[in-house]
Amino acid sequence: MSVPLPDLMPPEDPVSELLRCPTPLFDTTLDQLRTLIVVQSTGSALQAARLLGREQSSVQKQLDTLNRNFQSLCGETLVSKRGRGQDFVFTGTGEVIVEGARSMLARAVEDVSESRRRIGRTLTVGTTEFTLWILSRAWESLAGEFDSRGIDFRIAHVRTKDFWARLDGGQVDVLCGSVVIPVGGDPTHAKYDVIEWRRGSPVVLTNLPDGELPGPAVPTSALGELPLVVPMSGLIADFLVHWYGPAFAERVNIVAEIEDLQYGIALLRSGLARGCMIVTRTLAERAAQDTGLRVVELEHDLRPRVEMVSAVFARKGERERYKPDHPLNLLWEALRREAAETGTA
Repeated sequence: MSVPLPDLMPPEDPVSELLRCPTPLFDTTLDQLRTLIVVQSTGSALQAARLLGREQSSVQKQLDTLNRNFQSLCGETLVSKRGRGQDFVFTGTGEVIVEGARSMLARAVEDVSESRRRIGRTLTVGTTEFTLWILSRAWESLAGEFDSRGIDFRIAHVRTKDFWARLDGGQVDVLCGSVVIPVGGDPTHAKYDVIEWRRGSPVVLTNLPDGELPGPAVPTSALGELPLVVPMSGLIADFLVHWYGPAFAERVNIVAEIEDLQYGIALLRSGLARGCMIVTRTLAERAAQDTGLRVVELEHDLRPRVEMVSAVFARKGERERYKPDHPLNLLWEALRREAAETGTA
């Protein structure tokens, strides 16, 4: 007994499908969708107008047009007013359209950014505060050419905790920063190209007198007994995680939690916090000049022994896809030269 095969529908011609779309849908502009998103975020036409740099009447006119078009398309408006001074109410259709608009505009921006990056019209470099100097030195040899070619060169301040997310997500093309690895280890990762220029270990910066913290060195195993001023994430926190585990906050004596190392130094200088900070040697020596603060060495008696590696990172293989005169390759070579002159590369 034979079984009849189901009819196979030919694939829909995308052009034909687009031509059948209702006209009111194509009357909807990207600018109107952006306005709709901002209105949902702010709750009012007035606040949206302020963010968009427009008159409130202009925003309201766009909302009225959208409501009219989508009432015609699907029988429901997108937004409605609850009363004077109250936030807009978004209908079910409005919520769906806003969500779709967010995704579509995000993809469009990402596609444009990728195209600009690919053809060399824009380049974004992320740095930490303490690695900005190497970018500055490399930039001196590139500024003239980048300016003459109209390359949009951008710099982003990136915290250590956001390193890989910013690089992997394409928000930056190059990262200048520092990571913590086992002593003598290789910072090269399968996902990244790396230019290494410096290695080192942190030191202790303190306002404690010699009687409470004698020098010239303190073992890392003794840090848990000292009053510490520490950030809870970032490079210094990574050292503490290696020495005391992910729950280091429960194993050491933290007298002040900080977001920024400069703020921690100010705390020690003011005397409002009495204790120690783990910082890079360069920062410690700079901070100790004429301030009464002391620099104490660290003896690494805990395992694993780790060190800080300062390096430049880019996504693996991306540079090979571009010509030698692409901005990414020009910057990479300039950074390589600077690393060779100032560090270990």
